Amino acid sequence: MRKPFLWLTALATLLGGALCAQDIAGDWQGTLKAGKDLRVILQIAKGENGGWSATLYSIDQSPEGIRANSVTLQDSTLKVTVDAIRGTYEGKVAPDGASIKGTWTQGVPLPLDLQRATKETAWQRDPSPHTVQFVTVDKNVRLEVLDWGGSGRPVVLLAGLGNTAHVFDDFAPKLAGAYHVYGITRRGFGASSVPDSGYSADRLGDDVLAVIDSLKLVRPVLAGHSIAGEELSSVGSRHPEKVSGLIYLDAGYSYAYYDPSRGDLMIDSLELRKKLEQLQPGKGPQDLKPLVQELLASLPQLEKDLKERQKDLEAAPTPPAGPPPSVPTAAGAIFAGQQKYTSIRVPVLAIYAVPHDLGPAVRDPAARATAEARDLAMTGAQATAFENGIPSARVIRLAHANHFVFRSNEADVLREMNAFLGSLSELKR
Repeated sequence: MRKPFLWLTALATLLGGALCAQDIAGDWQGTLKAGKDLRVILQIAKGENGGWSATLYSIDQSPEGIRANSVTLQDSTLKVTVDAIRGTYEGKVAPDGASIKGTWTQGVPLPLDLQRATKETAWQRDPSPHTVQFVTVDKNVRLEVLDWGGSGRPVVLLAGLGNTAHVFDDFAPKLAGAYHVYGITRRGFGASSVPDSGYSADRLGDDVLAVIDSLKLVRPVLAGHSIAGEELSSVGSRHPEKVSGLIYLDAGYSYAYYDPSRGDLMIDSLELRKKLEQLQPGKGPQDLKPLVQELLASLPQLEKDLKERQKDLEAAPTPPAGPPPSVPTAAGAIFAGQQKYTSIRVPVLAIYAVPHDLGPAVRDPAARATAEARDLAMTGAQATAFENGIPSARVIRLAHANHFVFRSNEADVLREMNAFLGSLSELKR
């Protein structure tokens, strides 16, 4: 009778471990003492492949979460890595599944004990007055969509690279009095799905269109910050009938409007690489003469791009020794998926920070003056190119604004957005 008893004991142990693993799903919260108290929430969910996924929130700093790169649970030891901020967490899950005693390491180790949040004890992670839903835009890809309400013209906000729609948590409610305001978190970030592919500019534009169709929005206005300019231009150049207008919030750079007279090293090199790959046997057209002619014609522009980069590198300070900073996978895929947009056929408002506010990073007056002059020349030239190349564009230049122009110059941005939105013709229904 011994063997059945031992076998049942082993089975109970395995089942108990599985139950314990299931129990870690949910919100865990604790206070990190890092100079000042910072409340941290670790949101753990069961992954699609049977593993775990997690998002880290530092709610006293931002409502936006940072997705963990890996989550493992071995016996009762939980390990979480967050490459974006070079942080790790390791802790022991208590036998009752109600707490985790552990250490957060980000340069230096600091104790961080977590308690399972309940309905009564849960901290308010996101006080912004919006609802949250998830919209399927592709096979196994769902995007987080925020809705701040409002009853007027639909306005859809798109975040910059690395941010989520929650970056507009403070700004969006100020628009909701006159418009119905939404926000989309693109694939690869925040609570949205993180597929292995689908990060080209047009595919990301298609994601936005899929949300518009799912929500049955009639010709909304899209407003995008930073890299979201490429999604705006993708939609505005391919499907102008889907939107009433586009608002670029320091987002009208080469990935949004490509000026052939100026070029762009990254975009031009991406295009060159694709053409060079076609020279390999079996990967290009049978008649290679047109391809070779295109390559030869592109060389002067590439040479010009490289000389401009060389000047920038000579003027920039010497970078510190060591490996270059890592780029999150989704961000790298978005950089690699940039495209050329030269024709945008809808009304446009483009707001540029020119020159940008350099903040405290550059303290030396001479160095600051040099950096501002370079930024003024580069950003100013792009703003002028956008203005000349897109006849429908109203271009606004805000001196010494932050890249997050809707934060640093909120009143200016709201004024210009309201004037632009008011100038658009009534929606055709």
